[in-house]
Amino acid sequence: MAWSTSSSSTPHQKHEVFLSFRGEDTRYTFTGHLHASLTRHQVNTYIDYNLQRGEEISSSLLRAIEEAKLSVVVFSKNYGNSKWCLDELLKILECKNMRGQIVWPIFYDIDPSHVRNQTGTYAEAFAKHEKHLQGQMVKVQKWRVALREAANLSGWDCSVNRMESELIEKIAKDVLEKLNRVYVGDLDQQIAKLEQLAQLQHQFLQNIPSLENVRNHRATVQRITELKMERSVRMLRLPPDMLSHLENSNNNNYFPL
Repeated sequence: MAWSTSSSSTPHQKHEVFLSFRGEDTRYTFTGHLHASLTRHQVNTYIDYNLQRGEEISSSLLRAIEEAKLSVVVFSKNYGNSKWCLDELLKILECKNMRGQIVWPIFYDIDPSHVRNQTGTYAEAFAKHEKHLQGQMVKVQKWRVALREAANLSGWDCSVNRMESELIEKIAKDVLEKLNRVYVGDLDQQIAKLEQLAQLQHQFLQNIPSLENVRNHRATVQRITELKMERSVRMLRLPPDMLSHLENSNNNNYFPL
């Protein structure tokens, strides 16, 4: 496994989200894009960049699952083929039931009923498991129960008619909200750019004083002030009714003492 910004050589870096997925299905598509979005929203995420896996799930991976506050399970056509993925799922659901970990399933290019009932590609996968693991049928049955439990949880069905980029952004923002986090990176970027612009405008104004240049500089400073206020309001997590009151107060030029 690898952390959100590096390889598995940094096992002590804290993370909040664990991603479980079938690499050959979604590593370079949906899951890769979701990881990028979570990173952009400053959510530390544990994701597997290791293309070679052993037979048994590693102790470091088990610990990573335990330490996560939220696990996202990306079910795809070949997820059920992987004994590693199924063992991850067992551990994730154990943490859900024993530690209260939040678990969100995502169904990517797969009907949720196929996961829930082990039909379609999942039926084929389990036929192979039962053939090759005849002495471990108890474990195979645990996998079946885990898939049914996970598929019944509230999550996202990617087959719904919507842009994948929009869905990924929605998931990332829902993760932030569930983690009780507020994202202000977008505002910080705007503020930083406008502050650079204001500095250039100030220098230009000193060299070429004019009413137009004064107005431009003041407009930029005003916009910076508005964005900083928006950032503060976002950080305060004010409820909608209070936000509405603030807007009405500003419109009426009324500032309570």
